[in-house]
Amino acid sequence: METTVRVLGIDPGLTRCGMGVVDGSIGRPLSLVDVGVLRTTSSLPVWERLVTIEKGVDAWLDEHQPDAVAIERIFARSDVSTIMGTAQAAGIAMVCAARRGVPVALHTPSEVKAAVSGNGRADKAQVGLMVTRLLRLDAMPKPADAADALALAITHIWRGGAQNRLEAAVAAQALKVGAHK
Repeated sequence: METTVRVLGIDPGLTRCGMGVVDGSIGRPLSLVDVGVLRTTSSLPVWERLVTIEKGVDAWLDEHQPDAVAIERIFARSDVSTIMGTAQAAGIAMVCAARRGVPVALHTPSEVKAAVSGNGRADKAQVGLMVTRLLRLDAMPKPADAADALALAITHIWRGGAQNRLEAAVAAQALKVGAHK
């Protein structure tokens, strides 16, 4: 039987950093634990904004004690300034989790879209609608950053477990091969 896991999904951003905690296991209904957005103002220097994000991520980790953290993998967009802030926020989130020994997984936007909607090119509205259905919510989480954070957590519950089993199988096979030498 699959063990229920708690995953903190983080949709990194310097202005809005989506945070979502989901409990679940493969083949079982998922449940929403918490969802929100860490916000910073662009009038502050970047380093102060990053401290605000760090404190917020630390607070979520302390409160929810996740088994894993799933963060959106940064990919190249045309606006370099957007990439920099997003990457900095993602780095802060990774450090906060690593400091506590919580495993971190990175998932691409297309992987998340495919996992929750079946379409790797789904738009934000489709992802939000599927998150609402999968978690049996009365309303779509707003803003989109919050729904995206939940989608990351869902993706990790569904795909992370499978990935862990694959890695365990590979390791077990390596031990068998090593024992026969």
